[in-house]
Amino acid sequence: MITIYHNPSCSKSRACHHILTDVGSHVKVINYKQTPFTEETLTALLGLLKMKPADLVRTNETIWKEQFKSKKLTNKGIIKAMLAYPQLIERPIVVKGDTAIVARPPERVLELL
Repeated sequence: MITIYHNPSCSKSRACHHILTDVGSHVKVINYKQTPFTEETLTALLGLLKMKPADLVRTNETIWKEQFKSKKLTNKGIIKAMLAYPQLIERPIVVKGDTAIVARPPERVLELL
């Protein structure tokens, strides 16, 4: 089973989803705008990704630049910012078993198949 944390408004996320369905993978789609991340889920994903919270932030987003960039945030503070503003989370995140990747470019998802 493959899970994609998906933002249908994002072209990279849509492209990744299409790749997965084109190869016939059984995909569980979680639209994280409709089903928001919890702190526990996001923390677990960071563990699977082997990333620090700051590595998962879309630092070019206006919200990040205006509200968070100049602040010294702890890992927990960064996670709270991503929970409050999910558009800050790099996407798409794809999980298979105990492995997760940020599928950018979308073709990177093929590494999991």
